[in-house]
Amino acid sequence: MTTRDVTEATLRLLDEGGRGALATVIRSSGSTPQEPGARMLLLPDGSTVGTIGGGAIEHHVMDELRECLVDGRPRVVQKDLVRDLAMCCGGRMEVFVEPIEGRPRLVVFGAGHVGKATAQLARTLGFRVVVVDDRDELNTAARFEGCERVLLEPGEAAEAIRPTERDWLLVVTHDHHLDEEAVDVFARLPHAYLGVIGSRRKIYRILGRIQTRRGLPDLSRLYAPVGLDIGAVSPEEIAVSIGAELIALRHGTASRHMRAIDDPALGRVLGGELTPDAAARLAED
Repeated sequence: MTTRDVTEATLRLLDEGGRGALATVIRSSGSTPQEPGARMLLLPDGSTVGTIGGGAIEHHVMDELRECLVDGRPRVVQKDLVRDLAMCCGGRMEVFVEPIEGRPRLVVFGAGHVGKATAQLARTLGFRVVVVDDRDELNTAARFEGCERVLLEPGEAAEAIRPTERDWLLVVTHDHHLDEEAVDVFARLPHAYLGVIGSRRKIYRILGRIQTRRGLPDLSRLYAPVGLDIGAVSPEEIAVSIGAELIALRHGTASRHMRAIDDPALGRVLGGELTPDAAARLAED
């Protein structure tokens, strides 16, 4: 494998939004198996591209790459090849190990006012944005500059999107039934986050109908209503509320989320503890 192979593999990893770890020889002296500039990339599946020389030094650096892939912290590995690793080479090597992570993908279901404002903001926050909406008059390259576009309804887009556990999903369609369909489909697929716009009442209705129809999926990563509680009203303000929630979750910062998943009222809805009249009102379209 050449340095070019490592570069191309790194660029592919970044473009696909994946995570890996890269080792680069930054200094060497004496007799060493590789010169400065040699690189080795550890991919998410455990395979590697490139080499820093093989033998005990590469084995040790592989352990550091695996740890880096888990903790995300860069480090410098310094080894005397004879004294530290009992290699027959007589030199020293320093290897820089760093995490490699592509832009996270945000899939926005809905090309309306909130979807447009949020997509624009999310790009400035470092997200690779995909917009899903079958309305070709709204889901256009002009409205969503720099975004990928999928001209399908949410329920039809699973194969095209193929979400992974690193993907962030946002449901802001123009129709409650499309919102419900998106939640029902994508909450059962891998994702890092699933945000849904709407009032608590709307969220209760959606989850209640899904529960009745086919049972609820795992809701631990569902943020509904979406966003932080900042009093947002306009599409642009709502986009800021959503963007702030994405930032808070990415950095693990405690914030005032509007999500209702832990609200006892939702438990009463899903647990059938409401009166028949109240349940009927919540189930109304």
